[in-house]
Order: sequence, then structure tokens, then C-alpha cells
Amino acid sequence: MQAHDLPAHAGLRIDGARLWNSLMDLAQIGATDKGGVCRLALTDLDRQARDLFVAWAKEIGCAVRVDAIGNIFARRAGTRDDLPPVMTGSHIDTQPTGGKFDGNYGVLAGLEVLRTLADANVRTEAPLEVAVWTNEEGSRFVPVMMGSGVFAGAFTLDHALAQRDRAGVSVREALAAIGYGGSEQPPHAVGAYFEAHIEQGPVLEANETTIGVVEGALGQRWYDVTVHGMEAHAGPTPMELRRDALLVAADLIRDVNRIALDHAPHGRGTVGWVDVHPNSRNVIPGRVTLTVDLRAADDAALTAMDAALRATCAAAALPVDVEQVVYFAPQPFAAPLVAAVRDSAEALGLSSMDVISGAGHDAVYLARVAPAAMIFVPCKDGISHNEIEDARADHLEAGCNVLLQAMLRAANPTGVKSA
Repeated sequence: MQAHDLPAHAGLRIDGARLWNSLMDLAQIGATDKGGVCRLALTDLDRQARDLFVAWAKEIGCAVRVDAIGNIFARRAGTRDDLPPVMTGSHIDTQPTGGKFDGNYGVLAGLEVLRTLADANVRTEAPLEVAVWTNEEGSRFVPVMMGSGVFAGAFTLDHALAQRDRAGVSVREALAAIGYGGSEQPPHAVGAYFEAHIEQGPVLEANETTIGVVEGALGQRWYDVTVHGMEAHAGPTPMELRRDALLVAADLIRDVNRIALDHAPHGRGTVGWVDVHPNSRNVIPGRVTLTVDLRAADDAALTAMDAALRATCAAAALPVDVEQVVYFAPQPFAAPLVAAVRDSAEALGLSSMDVISGAGHDAVYLARVAPAAMIFVPCKDGISHNEIEDARADHLEAGCNVLLQAMLRAANPTGVKSA
């Protein structure tokens, strides 16, 4: 990077200890015995966490508003407040056996950026916003990534508000119960969106690299697959006369693995759930239902994987039904924002590598309506969605410093000024 490419206030750094302490404070809300967090969307624990974030944001002078799906936006005004905001954020709802960092890091890294600018009396040209997106995990309500999905127009507000949990409580009712059913208004324009996140995979740690420069997110196709055989007695029925649905399903499972390997390095294929009928020790299985999850970095590869799965099922020794139930197109991130992340890591002297996100994130929906990019940092052993999820404080600090510098670049096309 040339010296003239460096943004003003390139020497500014966040307070790593403050970021860590904020993460630990937030983790106390819904803390589990194993060191994780259980804080499902729109529960009273979620309310407590939201209240804490709002209080922190107001302490540094942010204006806070809540939209009709419960997304929170903490805004720090710019010197040109007519410009669309440069936004960052993530979510604070967790899995039932979640960790301290998934989502939470992205929200509090954004807050730490605003705190750092307030401490240094730095005002950006464009306003800055930190978003807390509602129900990203989908553990209580479906669909997943609900708040960002409504914001980006992936589905309607009415559809989201009507969804119910297993107890029959609707999203609309749950928002009202915790006091976060905000005002209905059109989503506002966003100039750029950055999201910092733990990797939730082992690649950065395996490569001893601090910053993952996320070029995009894998596309996904999910299927329900049913193999139809015939249950029969395990003793009297000769092997050559059996219609064993589980045997055919086992071949399909191996084929899902082969299909993914045929589309390396970014192809993914997973059978995560299997139901065997009648599931009796001495009965040949007559029906097997299983899920298939295919992922790829580009739509051509994902389409080829879909065709390969369907061809495999059509050629099976027994009838097989295939129903696609989810499709997310591969989502490339905005090249200028990706470059800003890469250049910021380089300017900070941090090791980095280009990566693809294998998981869905709120940034995937935001990329439909604004330039977007993500910053990954390692997590221990690549483990996430688990109470033992862990990350190093220095890695979290490094990722937040990259976020700070990338946001400064995006928010200050003509430089920054002291307030």
C-alpha cells in the first residue's frame, strides 16, 4: 500500500480490553454452566441484552431507533448527515447451546469502533450505524436471518411477524412482550455494510492467519430426500430379494460426499439428519428420509451439484423422491469493500488470507441492497454453535481494528475531521 492510500487517522486503534470486557458482560445474560450462552430471540434475556446495547450506545451520544421487525440501529452522526450511513453489525440472539462470540462479536466490535471515534473526538463524513439484527439464528422462529431478511426485502414484514414458535407465540406478540416492536418504515439506504465475525471454521487457525478477507458466501441448496423400499422380516427374506431402503440411502450418502469432492475446494455436501422406518432391529427398512445440504461458491457449480444429486437419485435401485426446500444463491461481496478489508489488514501489519464464508450471515442479505464485506477472525478449533466456542482476545482486537480502518475508508471519501 502506498503512503497516499492510507486513510486519515490510520494510527487510531480500538481499546481491546474494553471490547473483551463488553463481550464478557454481554455473555453473562443467558450464561450457561459450560461457559456458553443461551439467549433465544425475543425472549426476556434477549430484551436484557438489547437494553444493555442500547444503554451503551446512548452513553456515547448515538441516536437509537427500532424498526417494526425489532432491528436496532445505533447512529453516530456524520459531518454530512445527508450521506447514507456506513453500517456494521450482526446479532445477539444465540443457539440454545451457543457461545459468547457468534454474532455478539460483530455487534460489539461495531460499538467499539464508535466508542473509539468518540474518545478521539473524530467525526466521519458519512454517518455510522451499528445494527442489531433480529432472530439471525432461527432457533426460536424461522426463517433464519429474519431481521436482515426483512430489511433487504427477502421476505415481507407481515410474513415475518406472523411466524410462530413451538409454543404458538408469534413474532409480533414476542416483540410486543419485550418492548421492541418498533415503527414501520421503509428500510433506509446504506452506503456500505461491514460485518466482523468469528470464522466458525478451522481454516484461519490451521493457516496461522489472523484476518480472513471474506470474498463472498457459499450458495446453498437444501433437500428432503425419501427412499421408498419395502419392510420385511430380517430372517426369512433372502438378501437378493430385499428392497432395503437404508442400503440405497447409504449409497446416496456416499454420493453426496463424492459430489462435494468433485467440486473442490468450495463444494460442500452434508447429510445431517436421517429417519429410518420402521426403525426396528429385525425389520428391513422400508422407507428412509434424509436431508441433503449442498453448497458451492458459484451458481454454475451449485447447479451442477444439483444435477448430479438428481441423477444419482434417479439411477438408484429403488424409487427416490427429491424435494428442494431451501435455495440461497452464492453471494459475492463488493470488490471495493473487500479490498478495503484486505488493505486495512496489510496496513496494520496483520496476516490475512482470502476466504469464502460457508455459513449464512446477515451480510448475505445486506449485500442485496448495499455494498457489503465481512471480516473473519479465528475461533479455537473452528468450533461454533457450541458452548465451548472460544476466540483469542488479540484476534478479536485485530479484527476490530481492521473494521475501524475499513469503515473510516468507506465513510470518508475526502478525509476525516475532528469534531
